[in-house]
Amino acid sequence: MTEVVDSDELMRRMQRARACAAREERTWRTRHEELRSSDPEAAREAAVRTVAYETVLRVLDEVLTPGRHPDDG
Repeated sequence: MTEVVDSDELMRRMQRARACAAREERTWRTRHEELRSSDPEAAREAAVRTVAYETVLRVLDEVLTPGRHPDDG
C-alpha cells in the first residue's frame, strides 16, 4: 500500500497539513479562552492541545521554510 509521490506533491501535502494545524491551533486557543472562567479543567485540556498544535506548526514551518524562524532552543 505504498504510494510514491513526487517532491511537489509532498510539499503540497505538508502545506495542507500546516494549514490544518493552524486552524486547529486557533480553534483550541479560542476554546481555552472561552472556557477559562467557566470550566477550568476543559480549559486546561484546550491549553494543552493549543501547545501541541503550536509545536506541530513550528516543526512544519522549519521543514517548509528552513532557517527562516528564530531558534527557540
